[in-house]
Amino acid sequence: MSNHAIRDGGRLSAWRAAWVIARRDFTAILFSRSFIFFLLGPLFPVVVMGLAGGVGAQVQSEASVADVGIAMQTQDVDAMLAAHSELAMQVPGSVPPMVALKRLAPGETFDARSVLEEGEGSLAAIVTGTLDAPVLTATEGRVARWQGTIGLIAAHAADQQTRIYPPVGTEIVGTSGAAENSGRLRTAQGGQVLLFLLIMLLASMVLSNLVEEKGNKIIEVLAAAIPMDAVFMGKLFAMLGVSVVGIAVWGSTGAAILYAGGQSLSDFANPGVGWPMFFVLFALYFAMGYLLLGSIFLAVGSLAATVREVQTLSMPATMFQILVFFFASLAVTDRGGVIEYTAMAFPLSSPFAMVARAAAEESLWPHLLALGWQALWVAIFIKGGASLFRRRVMQSGPRGAKKRSLFQRLGRATG
Repeated sequence: MSNHAIRDGGRLSAWRAAWVIARRDFTAILFSRSFIFFLLGPLFPVVVMGLAGGVGAQVQSEASVADVGIAMQTQDVDAMLAAHSELAMQVPGSVPPMVALKRLAPGETFDARSVLEEGEGSLAAIVTGTLDAPVLTATEGRVARWQGTIGLIAAHAADQQTRIYPPVGTEIVGTSGAAENSGRLRTAQGGQVLLFLLIMLLASMVLSNLVEEKGNKIIEVLAAAIPMDAVFMGKLFAMLGVSVVGIAVWGSTGAAILYAGGQSLSDFANPGVGWPMFFVLFALYFAMGYLLLGSIFLAVGSLAATVREVQTLSMPATMFQILVFFFASLAVTDRGGVIEYTAMAFPLSSPFAMVARAAAEESLWPHLLALGWQALWVAIFIKGGASLFRRRVMQSGPRGAKKRSLFQRLGRATG
């Protein structure tokens, strides 16, 4: 027989045993009536998502930053900036931030449309032309919002006495660097929230499944025939498979609803890596995050004997994971900073931080490093969780019964 065949006195090898447990749990859950109710579970997180806008207030404030660039001759640029500073002091918050984009030489031209459509960052509009005839280039919504403001600034810059308000020419562009940056930040935040809800919703299934089998003494039967490490891995990967089926059903339903409503992915901001690669990375980071948290929950479940104990023991892990999620959300506003790199390095927050990076940045090589790093920690967590699982579950059998009977005899003797 091969190494994967039966050995050690009729016991299956660890990998073959893990496959048997995974197949057993997967089919038992997938073809049960309770799985239908499980698929209805996301209705409640969807409501939570709709009410959780305040969670990303800092992300939204970061996404709303939009600058107006000035590309005029040197004296006009200086005059516009001085007028802008004066109005900003007199009426705080009423004028958008302005920056000197380019000081043109006499006769030099500037293609504002190309700069906006091809650029990145917080640049949302560009003012060109002269003080007497300024031209505002921006998206349609920003033109409607800022056309009068630009005319007011140009009037202050042109003549401090007469205040003649010049007509402001407009040029509409489809998008801008600020709009693209804002959309990507919203995609990053939405990806993080969706990943968190899916992991928290689906990883908790391993707890109830384990407690049920401990109560029915099924774990003790499995322990007699199969290595406990294999039971741990089999249950963990079976629940991952069930989760993937659930996500496929929910994703297909959501896509059908969007399509029926006349919407498509083109209506949303394109992630940095593109939609196809973003979905692939999202699936990989979900698997990594699920295995990390699932191994913790499964180890916690091995410590509990009743559903009440499960709720008590799992609460600290759940609260800690919520703090990890908030930490990863904060990293979105610190792109390239210490917080972002720390969130990417910490194993429990790394999947959330890297999903946000996939939405905001175009490079793929950081994801290869992150997936390798997370896979290493998945192996560590599974090994540690399986070790604790083996010790605690085995203690719940005859050895635990002997200890209890010993304590009972001591109690009767002292009584």
